[in-house]
Amino acid sequence: METNELLRESIFDIIRTQIKSNNPPVTKLTFERLKALGYSEKEVLQLIGQCVSMEIYNVLKYKIPFNAVRYDRNLKNLPDQPTEE
Repeated sequence: METNELLRESIFDIIRTQIKSNNPPVTKLTFERLKALGYSEKEVLQLIGQCVSMEIYNVLKYKIPFNAVRYDRNLKNLPDQPTEE
């Protein structure tokens, strides 16, 4: 398995765990909303994955805490691209 595939699957596992545990609830709500809009499961995981990736990047790069408010906002704004604001 290539590094990018391993990373993608790891991010998808994070999302699946959030959905299964309903923590945070907005992840499951976003998943269901995007599926209802006609996106495939893989497309939804990729969209949510953009938000997860942004938060992971910021935590690692800038050594700052996970920004739950931004994560929540970005999920609610999908399928629009997540923002750093």
